Amino acid sequence: MGFKENLKSELQYTGMTVRELAEKSGVNKQTIDNYLSTHSSMPSAESAVRIAQALGVSVEYLVTGKDAASDSVTRYAPEVRKIADSAQAMDPYQRSLLSALIKAMSGK
Repeated sequence: MGFKENLKSELQYTGMTVRELAEKSGVNKQTIDNYLSTHSSMPSAESAVRIAQALGVSVEYLVTGKDAASDSVTRYAPEVRKIADSAQAMDPYQRSLLSALIKAMSGK
């Protein structure tokens, strides 16, 4: 995946609109729309940094989908990440129940 796909994924995950991202990053909304369009362009280094900071991810992740430290994909699909966020907020007993449910559903 490239910048466009990773940016779309992060927007979906955070629930942030393009307008909100523009306000938070200081990057023009039309510019961000251009990055997300079919004929997308790569942002300048400054814009990429501002967007990444606004989304709470690294520039490298937005560009490559990988983390420099582990050289692997650092993000899961938005649906999976929401499940993980919910599980993180659970107490240990609830997490053990969720774990058992996942094992039962996956057959593992």
